[in-house]
Amino acid sequence: MALLTFSATEVAAQIAHARSCTTFLPNWNGPVGQPALILIVGTGVHLRSNGIDGTTTRIVTTEQADPSFAFAQGIDPFQDRDWMAARQAAFRDLTGQFYTDILDDVQMLTDRGHETIRLATDGHTIRVFLRRAADYLIGGAYDVPSGLGGTFRVILKDATDTHAIVQNSGNCEDFDEMLPYRVPLDALIEVGNRRAA
Repeated sequence: MALLTFSATEVAAQIAHARSCTTFLPNWNGPVGQPALILIVGTGVHLRSNGIDGTTTRIVTTEQADPSFAFAQGIDPFQDRDWMAARQAAFRDLTGQFYTDILDDVQMLTDRGHETIRLATDGHTIRVFLRRAADYLIGGAYDVPSGLGGTFRVILKDATDTHAIVQNSGNCEDFDEMLPYRVPLDALIEVGNRRAA
């Protein structure tokens, strides 16, 4: 999992542009009738409006970038010397366009005064990443998706801003004998929180 950090001010400008338009770039399924944000992985990594207006062509391309787009920190070809290495660390050799459904969630964060927007990606999905390691209790009990359709109860051993080291605890069938393992930080589920795994 990679974490991408964006300036909330720059992202808010892209949201405002998208909301000001009445025509939108199509996605892979065809025409789109509402504002959205598109994540482009190519010459840098940036978020941009899907809106089309008369003042700019705003063509979606991975080969050229407009400095007015909201670039991920450290992956801006206009400012960062090692942007290509940073892009490859986050996405390996993957390039392309991600048509996201995060606009309303990101708008909520910018409205609340957040200075940065963090997105988590595994190369296939883009999620708004709300929490930090300091939000979790080392030694606390959490649930994590098991990969078997359910969850494991775990004890949090350590955490960074992207991952957690957990140890199974309180499970049946010898699962507690597993060695500690690493999971994405946002996979931790508060005990009693019934969100889908």
